[in-house]
Amino acid sequence: MPEMSVILVSLIIILAIVVVFSAVVTVRQGYEYTIEQFGRYIKTIRPGFHLIIPFIQRIGHRQNLMEQVLDIPTQEVITKDNAMVAADGVVFFQILDASQASYEVNNLTLAILNLTMTNLRTVMGSMDLDELLSKRDEINARLMNVVDGATQPWGVKITRIEIKDIAPPRDIVDAMARQMKAERDKRAAILEAEGLRNAEILRAEGEKKGAILEAEGRREAAFRDAEAREREAEAEAKATDMVSKAIAGGDPQAINYFVAQKYVEALAEFANSPNEKLVFMPMEASGVIGSIGGIAELFKDIGKTNTVSRPGGVPQVD
Repeated sequence: MPEMSVILVSLIIILAIVVVFSAVVTVRQGYEYTIEQFGRYIKTIRPGFHLIIPFIQRIGHRQNLMEQVLDIPTQEVITKDNAMVAADGVVFFQILDASQASYEVNNLTLAILNLTMTNLRTVMGSMDLDELLSKRDEINARLMNVVDGATQPWGVKITRIEIKDIAPPRDIVDAMARQMKAERDKRAAILEAEGLRNAEILRAEGEKKGAILEAEGRREAAFRDAEAREREAEAEAKATDMVSKAIAGGDPQAINYFVAQKYVEALAEFANSPNEKLVFMPMEASGVIGSIGGIAELFKDIGKTNTVSRPGGVPQVD
């Protein structure tokens, strides 16, 4: 009898320990557990320490409330313009209601995956190939709106859907490369033609400005030449007037001036002639020298007449 009592007490102690451990539930941060009583959902417990009734209540599902990522496998899609492309992506989702995620759908991740793949084909199939390659943001937004609306009854929030890769067939890629090269060649030809046109315009403007400056230079030179000839004519007229007055006054030196001047001009014309020439001078050199001497005497007389005297008796020549 004493041995039976010891065994009974030991069993009671072990059973008590099992009951205590079965009644204690600790929920980690980022998780929520659903509690079932006789197989029926009664409540959701949050992170922390909790007690349940052993053998009557039990943990139904353990749900992760942190944001999770789900890979979308590569699948082939036929676009609106009948191009076959391969696309894959990722889905980011978060469970907001543990009870709905546990009891509204069976195998939540598989349901989200199939729903995303189906809508991916639908969205991409309604667009052309060029739109697929250039409007990924629009594809992501449309997919997220559709999938998020469908998963709301499951207590799930779709945070992001990203298309990772869109791979057109090889022949389409080669055609796109040729098209891009042709477009770049076209732009290069246009830029080159515009450059040549601008260069021709600048060259023409430069020639125009050069011709204008040259014409202005010729006009200025002609004006200067005319002014010089006018001054030379005035000087010649003054000299002629002075000589005429001297001749009228009976001064023989004026006659010598005219004779010497014409003599020197005639010799200069003979010397500057480009043809070979032989000049006979039937005159004496002393006559020329005498004429030049007469010119010198004439200038001396003119200088004497222009001499004035300052106060103090010092002569001054103007």
